[in-house]
Amino acid sequence: MACSATSTSFISSIAAAKSMATPLSKTLNLPNSFSGTRKSIQSPVLRSISLTRGSHSAKSFVVKASSELPLVGNVAPDFEAEAVFDQEFMKVKLSEYIGKKYVVLFFYPLDFTFVCPTEITAFSDRYEEFKQINTEVFGVSVDSVFSHLAWVQTDRKSGGLGDLKYPLISDVTKSISKSYGVLIPDQGVALRGLFIIDKEGVIQHSTINNLAIGRSVDETKRTLQALQYVQENPDEVCPAGWKPGDKSMKPDPRLSKDYFAAL
Repeated sequence: MACSATSTSFISSIAAAKSMATPLSKTLNLPNSFSGTRKSIQSPVLRSISLTRGSHSAKSFVVKASSELPLVGNVAPDFEAEAVFDQEFMKVKLSEYIGKKYVVLFFYPLDFTFVCPTEITAFSDRYEEFKQINTEVFGVSVDSVFSHLAWVQTDRKSGGLGDLKYPLISDVTKSISKSYGVLIPDQGVALRGLFIIDKEGVIQHSTINNLAIGRSVDETKRTLQALQYVQENPDEVCPAGWKPGDKSMKPDPRLSKDYFAAL
């Protein structure tokens, strides 16, 4: 009997401890907690990256990205979605640009917010610069096309966008944000992910900012131009901060000395 009473007491103590250790709900009231930071995810998706180095050639170094998520070097996930452009509804299908244009695809959290319009209008104001280097620009959020349209029809001085020179894509199902690995599950919005996709449909660059940090159009364009340069000149690489007209580098232990000698 004493043993039974002790066991019952012990089990009760464990149950009480578990009750006290139960985590608080992660449900967020977005309008009141849109502070610009995401919470860490307790069970992140592990990404496996295999590295293979040949024993006889320095150029045989290969990085093979996992197919679980669209990492750099993988084919960009295709999608077809509704969008708003020139105050009209349209369809955008990513694969239609393969073989034709480079694509800058950027995600932002929500319409009618704060940092977002500064980024969206900055890309629009410089859209012609991207057009001149054979690149299309798309913005994506989880808002509906009706929200996009209302925002476009709102004057910039009132926090709106005014007319844009590229489409805003609606991802109401959140499937595009999820496929690009930028969706915050417990908030239902996307981080500020930006992807540069080449004409073969391969993601060649990605950057993801937290909610409070805006992105640079200058750096996006610089990176895009560096990508285009190395694809046109496959025996060369671009060093830090490279811009068109700057000296590139040969990826060779001997030939690279020419670059370093000129510093």
